[in-house]
Amino acid sequence: MICLRIHVVRRGESIYSIARRYNVSPQKIISDNELRNPTQLVVGQTLVILEGTRNHVVTPGQSIYSIASAYGISVNEILQANPQITNPSQISAGQTIVIPPRTINFGTIEVNGYAFPNINRQVLDKTLPNLTYLSIFSYQVRADGSLKTINDQPLISAARAAGVAPLMVITNLGETGGFNSDIGHAVLTDQQVQDTLINNVLRTLREKNYFGLDIDFEYIYPYDRESYNNFLRRIVSTLRPLGYTITSALAPKTSAGQVGKLYEAHDYPVHGALLDHVILMTYEWGFTYSAPMAVSPVDGIRRVLNYAVTAIPREKIFMGMSNYGYDWTIPHQQGTAARTVTNTGAVDLAWRRGAVIQYDMVSQAPFFYYYDDSGKQHVVWFEDARSIFAKLSLVNEYGLGGVSYWTIMNYFPQNWLVLSNVFKIRKVL
Repeated sequence: MICLRIHVVRRGESIYSIARRYNVSPQKIISDNELRNPTQLVVGQTLVILEGTRNHVVTPGQSIYSIASAYGISVNEILQANPQITNPSQISAGQTIVIPPRTINFGTIEVNGYAFPNINRQVLDKTLPNLTYLSIFSYQVRADGSLKTINDQPLISAARAAGVAPLMVITNLGETGGFNSDIGHAVLTDQQVQDTLINNVLRTLREKNYFGLDIDFEYIYPYDRESYNNFLRRIVSTLRPLGYTITSALAPKTSAGQVGKLYEAHDYPVHGALLDHVILMTYEWGFTYSAPMAVSPVDGIRRVLNYAVTAIPREKIFMGMSNYGYDWTIPHQQGTAARTVTNTGAVDLAWRRGAVIQYDMVSQAPFFYYYDDSGKQHVVWFEDARSIFAKLSLVNEYGLGGVSYWTIMNYFPQNWLVLSNVFKIRKVL
């Protein structure tokens, strides 16, 4: 058994002092967290500590109760691990007691990860053991129902070899890269175009050996809402009898009547009733052109989930997980772009700039300030082990079916350490 603890680095601490505190080897902390420069710790940085079963030698004056308190476990847990102790009030100095780990078991979930065809193969191979599904992004739908193809075969083969189910992703992305409402309208309102699209999707699923389909249609015109629902009914009636799963990606709505082009055409109850899974895109509160804030704040996600579970069966909901952060220049000026950072890159940046990482308890997210070489101040919001655990705790609290990562292009060791130690990951292959 393994116990997961999240340690927040304090001033003056080193890997060696932290290792002594938890009675684990420094090398294990370095290896588990994949620290490239273990001597370069940042105040406020998180480290995931995986504790196994330990032995404690009783010192004079100690009792079962004081030992249990020191390790943060119950007396009963100690007694269960030490059946030789028949009288808890009679332990002696020098006696060795087995200390069991504090374990967290949230149960079993399914995990989806989005990847682009150009993902680094080493990153992919390290990530696949943690996934149920690999969603390969993306086949762009054209207005005539044809598909802009991608080089997905290497990812499909790698996924299946790892026991991960590959999902074909279709989007209404235009040639310039943004989601195109007119493409969505053309596809959703013309039966002949739909026939072409569904035939192309089915052929691709078969030829490429996909497990299922993920539909990511965004910024659909509000007046195309029922047309989108009818399209889903058509594609489900075609694919499900053939054994394919069907998933959709949904905007993070907090109510049925939420206004805005991103939200109105996404009909939560219909998607929830028709599809095998829905992915809630619970990220991008903080985004490239926004004011600085957490990318996936827990308080914002909670508001989405409070509505979602009233409209969609909980076991069908995959909560979106962000795997990146942003670096904003402040004071923020509207129209200026933030720079995307990786979660490990954010910590490296904090170290280089001598920053102290802080943690916002409302959004449950880490952030820090620094000055660049030209004297301009910046703020960086990102993810760490604490924010990942906070989000996974929501999944457990709401009884959701799983999570979906946008994206898995950059490997974040602490995320997978936390996930795999609090949830068992279901495999469907």
